[in-house]
Amino acid sequence: MKLLHYLIPSLFVLALTGCDSATKTPATTTPTPAKAREPVIAIALGGGGAKGFAHIGVLKVLESHGIKPKIVTGTSAGSFVGSLYASGKTPYQMQQLALNFKESDIRDLTLNSQGIIQGQKLQDFVNKNVGNKSIEQFPKRFAAVATRLDNGSKTEFNRGNAGQAVRASCSIPNVFVPATIAGVKYVDGGLVSPIPVKTARDMGADIVIAVDISARPDGSKAVSMFGLLDQTINIMGQQSINEELKNANFVIQPKVGHIGTLDLKSSNATILEGEKAAQLKVNSIIKAIDNFKQSPAAFKPAPKAKI
Repeated sequence: MKLLHYLIPSLFVLALTGCDSATKTPATTTPTPAKAREPVIAIALGGGGAKGFAHIGVLKVLESHGIKPKIVTGTSAGSFVGSLYASGKTPYQMQQLALNFKESDIRDLTLNSQGIIQGQKLQDFVNKNVGNKSIEQFPKRFAAVATRLDNGSKTEFNRGNAGQAVRASCSIPNVFVPATIAGVKYVDGGLVSPIPVKTARDMGADIVIAVDISARPDGSKAVSMFGLLDQTINIMGQQSINEELKNANFVIQPKVGHIGTLDLKSSNATILEGEKAAQLKVNSIIKAIDNFKQSPAAFKPAPKAKI
């Protein structure tokens, strides 16, 4: 009886404890919100010969508003300007370089069935102006896009000799002799990626600003040798351009269609067109950056410009 006397209260307590456990609601864990951070901004610079000076105007405006891309990708003329910027040159230093730029700085004519310009002077010019740094030594991450001549595949040069990479990216077929790197021949990157937006995405960009300096096909201009060159490049690249731009957050399109591929004398006007076009988009870009900072996980890209 004494044993029973002690057991009854204990069993009663256990019963109450069991009931309490059964009615408890399991604790819920509140998910930790994504930590605020700066977005990784990339700028993808397209090809277009002398029109590429417009990239400098775009960069001037972006930097003046505190927008400093960490990733720079470029094709053809875009790789030329992009390499200088990624190497640490300011847009104002680049503008001065452009205003003093002469065709003779990169022209090394040759008698070759594959092209009329060798490309070595272009390579040397770039290396000199990036301080002879290799791509991996640049303060900004950089990739120059070229096309393998043997199989037509895209190649992204993100390390090694900067001038050589730009030379490969700029080697317009039948104008430049194909650039040879490690036994492989390369030609203009515009054949496979006229504006390297996807390359920028693959490099980890959160926000991609694409700069499209390509001219739309215009048969009225295809009457001279260089007019025909312009028209051919525009036709070849149009579909690829549209595909690339779909993946950009912002598309800046300087009005440089009236400027010829080899018109180096219009560099000042070309830079100004880049500035004008960038001014139209800069407030939207700033807003997108602020939205990303507040909630990276919920960030939604701003509407793209109509192509």
